Amino acid sequence: MPAPRHDIRPAEPRDLRAIVQLISELAEFENLTHLLAVTPDRLEPHLFGDEPAAECLVGEVGGEVVAFALFYKNFSTFLAKPGLYLEDLYVRPAHRRSGLGRALLVELAQLACERGYGRFDWTVLDWNEDAIRFYQKLGAEVMPEWRICRLTGDALERYADGDRPSRWSPSSWLGL
Repeated sequence: MPAPRHDIRPAEPRDLRAIVQLISELAEFENLTHLLAVTPDRLEPHLFGDEPAAECLVGEVGGEVVAFALFYKNFSTFLAKPGLYLEDLYVRPAHRRSGLGRALLVELAQLACERGYGRFDWTVLDWNEDAIRFYQKLGAEVMPEWRICRLTGDALERYADGDRPSRWSPSSWLGL
């Protein structure tokens, strides 16, 4: 029996609930539900407001949204060109290995080319070996020497009042 046909299209406001549900499923898959704060109302202005911060493609099977790819423009100083950064891609388990994830990545790579971008980046969790193999088969280079650095929550809020990091002891702001 052939795999169900899928369609890929730009997300629309009517997709917000489905996208948020898929984001919730992704958080569960990555064991990160404790970080989940997204709601349709919180996401809407960032995808569909006056100054969107991100864009989103959705994958549909039989009219049901079963996948999404949320991305935004970044910039490479070395290339002196913008790039496309894929924040998250998720395909429901029942639709994996159907070609939908590959189709979303191909669509994004084509979009980056159409826009004249210099690169297309994303991250993958080091324990997600299936995804790593999948990305490598598509020609992606997994760059193990790079590490993500992030300020969030209390660590980020320390900057709100103009505080200087040199005033903090590393043990206090690293939670040691």
